[in-house]
Amino acid sequence: MLKLDRRPGEPPLDLGSIPWLGHALEFGKDAASFLTRMKEKHGDIFTVLVGGRYVTVLLDPHSYDTVVWDLRTRLDFHPYAIFLMERIFDLQLPNFNPSEEKARMKPTLMHKDLQALTEAMYTNLRTVLLGDSTEGGSGWQEKGLLEFSYSSLLSAGYLTLYGVEASPRTHESQALDRDHSADVFRTFRQLDLMLPKLARGSLSVGDKDHACSVKSRLWKLLSPAGLASRADRSSWLESYLRHLEEMGVSEDMQARALVLQLWATQGNMGPTAFWLLLFLLKNPEALDAVHAELKRIVWQAEKPVLQMTALPQKILDSMPVLDSVLNETLRLTAAPFITREVMADLALPMADRREFSLRRGDRLLLFPFLSPQKDPEIYTEPEVFKYNRFLNPDGSEKKDFYKDGKRLKNYNMPWGAGHNQCLGKSYAINSIKQFVVLLLTHFDLELVSEDTEVPEFDLSRYGFGLMQPEEDVPIRYRTRL
Repeated sequence: MLKLDRRPGEPPLDLGSIPWLGHALEFGKDAASFLTRMKEKHGDIFTVLVGGRYVTVLLDPHSYDTVVWDLRTRLDFHPYAIFLMERIFDLQLPNFNPSEEKARMKPTLMHKDLQALTEAMYTNLRTVLLGDSTEGGSGWQEKGLLEFSYSSLLSAGYLTLYGVEASPRTHESQALDRDHSADVFRTFRQLDLMLPKLARGSLSVGDKDHACSVKSRLWKLLSPAGLASRADRSSWLESYLRHLEEMGVSEDMQARALVLQLWATQGNMGPTAFWLLLFLLKNPEALDAVHAELKRIVWQAEKPVLQMTALPQKILDSMPVLDSVLNETLRLTAAPFITREVMADLALPMADRREFSLRRGDRLLLFPFLSPQKDPEIYTEPEVFKYNRFLNPDGSEKKDFYKDGKRLKNYNMPWGAGHNQCLGKSYAINSIKQFVVLLLTHFDLELVSEDTEVPEFDLSRYGFGLMQPEEDVPIRYRTRL
């Protein structure tokens, strides 16, 4: 039934011109352009009809906290998470409670466990990057930058979380680790490319067959039985498998859950590193600033970086220039939807003291990519990469950003916020920084063509985390002698 009977205090409603579908085609084709147009027409809160669902979109960053910290009895992210889990990963977990699972997994991604993950990731990045380079000789090699970044980080991340061939490691076991993790990446990447269509239920018959085949292969690669013999498995994996067993989850479903977790933990790091390195290669001043910071760190380090078996957290935490580059990269390219199901008729208070009525059964959507991240009132020239945007003149991290004359709490939101902020944020940041440091200290890296333009986004990926490019960017690299 169409909502022509508007109630007092409800946001502006835009039904579109197609019955039931409403704005579904525009939303799916290019969500950012569509929502920008709706914001210009209706302001920073409005409701649109999308494929039979009424979606209220909130684009005022001052008001985001009201939503992301609200009670689950009012605004709940679980139903949408469970829907995507089933649709994309064919995963059904009995009595699944995402909040309980997060509470269970949180300790395995913090403190001593985070330190262990960070050290293992550094070791595995060296296995993936430097093992290949010694085997391939010291000449120039060409590759797509996305493939290079994504395969390196996902392969190393898989070995870090899911375990390695043998401990202690040998040259032979490391070669097997490279081959096996590369196989995992190639298979995972095929699923990753289909992910937006899987989520929207828009795969062709042929694509559905291909998706089934790829998923079956991944379930086999990540089966608990297959992982049982792996060495140096992370405390995260051990804890997660115990959690699944306690819930009475079958081995088949455990494998599906482990594929979901591979995507959740590794799916955004490679694309982030791709954009970061591309922005550096396209901005020589930024690349020089990062190199200068690395030289300072190397000079201050207790022993040469090349001899370190791990990058201490103290070093990772003393890279304000690289931190600013990473934050600016994420500001420009992280575009997740933050969604909540409206569980009861309620009044949503805004930061400016307006109040809007929301109806039970509707969906509430925040899209930080548009505001704060691309908001010209918050960031001058928001489309432009500025490596020092998140640095104060004294070199410290800049945290003061304003909208409507008021300081923003949420000025950059690549990791989500509130109850469903990314648990693996610290692990991901450490991993990306280690990858960049290893790359810039061990390799010469350049664009095949200096005229290469920054590619357009694959617009179908809005809402799923990091944007990916429409096409890869050719680079050449060689081991530094």
